[in-house]
Amino acid sequence: MAQACFNNMPVSVKMYLTPPLCLENCCISTKSACHCASTSATITLETCVCLQGYDLIGITETWWDSSCDWSVGMEGYRLFRKDRQGRQGGGVALYINDQLECMELHLGMDEELTESLWVRIKGRAGAGDIIVGVCYRPPDQGDQADEALYRQIGAASHSQALVLMGDFNHPDICWRDNAAEHKQSRKFLECVDDNFLLQVTEEPTRRGAMLDLVLTNKEGLVGDVKLKGSLGCSDHKMVEFRILRAARRAHSKLTTLDFRRADFGLLRDLLGRIPWDKALEGRGAQDSWLIFKGHLLQAQE
Repeated sequence: MAQACFNNMPVSVKMYLTPPLCLENCCISTKSACHCASTSATITLETCVCLQGYDLIGITETWWDSSCDWSVGMEGYRLFRKDRQGRQGGGVALYINDQLECMELHLGMDEELTESLWVRIKGRAGAGDIIVGVCYRPPDQGDQADEALYRQIGAASHSQALVLMGDFNHPDICWRDNAAEHKQSRKFLECVDDNFLLQVTEEPTRRGAMLDLVLTNKEGLVGDVKLKGSLGCSDHKMVEFRILRAARRAHSKLTTLDFRRADFGLLRDLLGRIPWDKALEGRGAQDSWLIFKGHLLQAQE
């Protein structure tokens, strides 16, 4: 999972978050996510977003389908998603702060072959727009789908500012030496080099392997890259980063909290005083989330 910030304003990108996110039985990337609304993984995600105030959250391996439509929305965010068709697993999603002006891009290059989606986020006047992409490349993906993905990356790389995140499943790549053992991994490195992309993740994200990557075509565009804990039962770490470019925000008269000035130590202390075992006794996941959210909002005041 990746999480990010625009111009030092928290943006959440599931490393896009990028740990494969599957929301059933608290599992990430191993089970179907059809019961998203009632799982602790969903609650964990919403709690994380509520506390950190991310602008953008990228997710891979959603395992979503049409039966999840009612349950995957998140208040304050616009959801872009691309579900795998015809079989279980896979899928990608982007949650974007609904105050940001954005639109989905269709690059028109065999999109049905790839598990990727692209969104243009409007930049402030004079700053230029930002293209954000999220991708899941299955370990067994064939050459045809790889080539389609490379064409999409090439088209998106022509933008002034590109941030691409995702699980690319190339564990054999040594980014320090720009080398790889397998042919498909070397082809991916060629794509990265041909499009002058920089890979900014520096630590392993799953069992010693660097599977989850953040790529950009502009030096200095992405900063403060950090690995966070896993979401739910995922065995991938979340990736948090900042997009150091101002984005255009819609004007709103709504009063919102300024998380940059929050006393998180006090917030944790206030929440720690609540007898959670008693407060949540006999409650289901949805009721437990509503009770927790109520206490959280009260503590924020």
